[in-house]
Amino acid sequence: MPKDGGIGAATKRREDVRFLTGRGRYTDDINLHNQTYAYFLRSEVAHGRITSLDTAAAQDMPGVVRVFTGKDFEGVGGIPCGWQITDRFGEVMQEPAHPVLAQGKVRHVGDPIAVVVAESLAQARDAAEAIGVEIEELPAVIDMKAALQDGAPKVHDDLKNNLCYDWGFVEDNRDAVDEAIRGAAHVTTLELVNNRLIANPMEPRVAVGDWNPGTDDYTLYTTSQNPHVIRLLMGAFVLGIPEHKLRVVAPDVGGGFGTKIFHYAEEAFCTFAAKQVRRPVKWTSSRSEAFMSDAHGRDHVTKIELALDADNNFVALRTETHANMGAYLSTFAPSVPTWLHGTLMAGNYKTPLIYVNVKAVFTNTVPVDAYRGAGRPEATFQIERVVDKAARELGVDPVELRRQNFITEFPYATPVAVEYDTGDYHATMDKLLEIVDRDSFDARAEESRSRGKLRGLGIAHYIEACGIAPSNLVGQLGARAGLYESATVRVNATGSISVMTGSHSHGQGHETAFPQVVADMIGIDASQIDIVHGDTANTPMGMGTYGSRSLAVGGSAMVKATQKIIDKAKKIAAHLLEASDSDIELKDGKFSVAGTDKSVAWGDVTLAAYVPHNYPLADMEPGLEETAFYDPSNFTYPSGAYACEVEVDPETGKVTVLGFAAADDFGNIVNPMIVEGQVQGGLAQGIGQALMEGAAYDENGQLLTGSYMDYAMPRADDVPMFQVDHSSCTPCTHNPLGVKGCGEAGAIGSPPAVVNAVIDALHRGGHTDVTHIDMPLTPSRVWQAIHG
Repeated sequence: MPKDGGIGAATKRREDVRFLTGRGRYTDDINLHNQTYAYFLRSEVAHGRITSLDTAAAQDMPGVVRVFTGKDFEGVGGIPCGWQITDRFGEVMQEPAHPVLAQGKVRHVGDPIAVVVAESLAQARDAAEAIGVEIEELPAVIDMKAALQDGAPKVHDDLKNNLCYDWGFVEDNRDAVDEAIRGAAHVTTLELVNNRLIANPMEPRVAVGDWNPGTDDYTLYTTSQNPHVIRLLMGAFVLGIPEHKLRVVAPDVGGGFGTKIFHYAEEAFCTFAAKQVRRPVKWTSSRSEAFMSDAHGRDHVTKIELALDADNNFVALRTETHANMGAYLSTFAPSVPTWLHGTLMAGNYKTPLIYVNVKAVFTNTVPVDAYRGAGRPEATFQIERVVDKAARELGVDPVELRRQNFITEFPYATPVAVEYDTGDYHATMDKLLEIVDRDSFDARAEESRSRGKLRGLGIAHYIEACGIAPSNLVGQLGARAGLYESATVRVNATGSISVMTGSHSHGQGHETAFPQVVADMIGIDASQIDIVHGDTANTPMGMGTYGSRSLAVGGSAMVKATQKIIDKAKKIAAHLLEASDSDIELKDGKFSVAGTDKSVAWGDVTLAAYVPHNYPLADMEPGLEETAFYDPSNFTYPSGAYACEVEVDPETGKVTVLGFAAADDFGNIVNPMIVEGQVQGGLAQGIGQALMEGAAYDENGQLLTGSYMDYAMPRADDVPMFQVDHSSCTPCTHNPLGVKGCGEAGAIGSPPAVVNAVIDALHRGGHTDVTHIDMPLTPSRVWQAIHG
């Protein structure tokens, strides 16, 4: 059993006290002296040329401090992209400029044209309505395949066409895959859509820019998952501010799901404008504004082919995907359909030959970037849907077809350039089947039939790659940043500890889980440890939180820094105990000489470190503070088996999720309660994508789902009580904690499980001609599938 507050203890989240009592400090809670307010005038058309922009009347409105347009940003850098893709022909991707404010053209509904800075938000909004803007509307391109046709309107006039890149992976496999598919005993083909999503975190984005004329220092308060990256991108590539003159603070952040990773125009604007008006500038997004300014997620259209031999072994897999980039390249957008997607196309299976082709396309829509899972859900959905379809075509049990093709020997080098270090996919499948009681499902299905309903059970298995790494590899793949993490461990004289980390929490429970790691190593109570994050002024350079990397990468940096602390403290303890430091043991907060009863307490050693009257070496520095950086040698590879049980009403097409079970392998678990909460949240998001969420545009580029009136989010009664198990454990072999990451798993494995369940229900009801329904499986789509 874990000790109180140590690794493995299901301790309650300490940060929840302030969140649940309304004492959190979010960015919108920050108000600075003499602050002004910004309101963005955004394009109401998807594609057009700005022919006239008159701000004179707005400038004269009450309370207006200044009106900004694209002309004010001439000579200022545009919003940078953090990843460059090289296509299958050896050419780098087309990378258009992304201005802070539109210059000459607008390229999607919501593209910012001008900004009013005023004494109050109401005054800024009123003045924006007085801006005279005339736009010559141009034909918009919304459909990706149409955007690639000859003569299609170009989103960016200076590019050759709307193709960002044509990526092939692994290109050397292409001919062999084609040949294997031609010669296969059976080929299952499926065309599917991974629907566009809008993240909708609890807290909309906020930016507060400040400039100090006395020191020429800038401060940006922002809702960000990675403040150091924002400082680097905005300072170096947009505004030209030296890093030592730019502080970025991300306080409490109410959810992110990926959408708060990226550097946005509003952050650069508020920082820039603060110096121009010599006052703080604050912008707070409205919810409707967020729908057309936050980066969207997913939006892939794919054709996948799975080839099997006569014994039902997988022999080859081929995919062709069109991936929507939107109007501009968001920070990490190019990497999502490529290196975060193509490298996971082996799934859990020993398919020897795989080829992935991705065409990334510019359209007149909001930019698309990473959303919870980022590439891994897209890969899993393709694989698990085509495997399920293959099982039906072959007349075999979908569970047994998966088992037959599972990878069973580790480490396993996939044909898509990654190596899984550990895993046991049979164990997670066994645990799942135990939870869902599959043997009695037929009886449950018969009970549903007696009420005129169709019941189905869907199974899916997933693997994901977390903690993207290492930096030297991702640099070769086009990343323009390192992917390490950092930690500074500062031990105070009385033995309490402050840990400064580059990882940032936006709901993951870092302030609870991270102290558990350090407390376990030293043997003290976790309450003696404080976590400091989110401020570039007092944390070491780090890459932030995304891709389920916090514990595997950030936690490993803490382990390294803490180990340095322990090593130095042992030298001090050895001197106090008149022993060799090699004989010193640290357990339960006490240093002991091995084989004796001589000991000294943790607090006595830390005090000696700061009151060095009796120090072991003349050249040993006083104090007890260490910094470490950790750059992983590989991804971590969580995996799991999911089952969804649904009931379909054939009269209305309504799908009800009756039950959902998740059996995951996350390696070692630091806090089981936090892990369970992370999985449950991901499952809710995955069910939302599968059944109700979907961003839609009309042919003119108008966002049809621009509010909660049109964009359906899952509510409490849309999800069941989840059965979550993480007892299966194959620890990661290449980080000191043996952890794998858990934050995205639920959103990765659940969509195919839900869709597989609905197809199973329809087949059991005699609708065997229905082989696929695109997400979201709304009642109208399901009804249409049933009734032809």
